[in-house]
Amino acid sequence: MPAPRSARVGAELAGTRDDASAEPAELVELPIEDFIDLHPFPPRDIPSVVDDYLRAAHARGFREVRLIHGRGIGVQRERVRSVLSTHPVVTEYHDAPPERGGWGATVVVLKNAS
Repeated sequence: MPAPRSARVGAELAGTRDDASAEPAELVELPIEDFIDLHPFPPRDIPSVVDDYLRAAHARGFREVRLIHGRGIGVQRERVRSVLSTHPVVTEYHDAPPERGGWGATVVVLKNAS
């Protein structure tokens, strides 16, 4: 039976309140495709969203995915790449070609699922 094409991705939606208590993370159901657009997620959630997405994509057998982080001044790009540089399922990564987002997206090559 094929693996489902969606996964639950953790995202901290609340952060920390004035009383120093954090609300629990809310899980969001995301389809697992060969790309994810990170624009809808708050910047503080990007590392956990990228981690969860990469693990789910790897488990479903994807060999290459694209993370759309936007162009801006490069803050999100660097946040994404800091996760990629140490992620256990990532083989390599690079800017997407111009027709797929250029430096506003990062192409990630994943290890073979075993």
